[in-house]
Amino acid sequence: QVQLVESGGKSVQAGDSLRLSCAASGRTLDSLAVGWFRLAPGKRREFVGSITWVSGRTSYGDSVKDRFSISGDNAKKVVFLQMNGLKVEDTALYTCASAGAMRAGEFEYNYWGRGTQVTVSA
Repeated sequence: QVQLVESGGKSVQAGDSLRLSCAASGRTLDSLAVGWFRLAPGKRREFVGSITWVSGRTSYGDSVKDRFSISGDNAKKVVFLQMNGLKVEDTALYTCASAGAMRAGEFEYNYWGRGTQVTVSA
């Protein structure tokens, strides 16, 4: 019921900055928050960060906390992932997801985008 489309992924050099976008549509009033995740070959899916629509409260995974930041435009239903000081190990498919509920202090994500590829070269 909530559609999500990521954009902005590309090939960059280590040390570069890049901003990804996540556009939400459909029944967005059912969405409490948007999360960013990434998946690299040979690794498990990793939580990057999240942001709530109403208050703009953010949360980040430990591996990117000092370099990445998330912002959002509630009116336009767009969420951004700003990535600075990119490293080779940041190479992954970046996906955004909509959380429709919160359980035990954690968001439950029920809708997912297809992802956008970020490749970082040395």
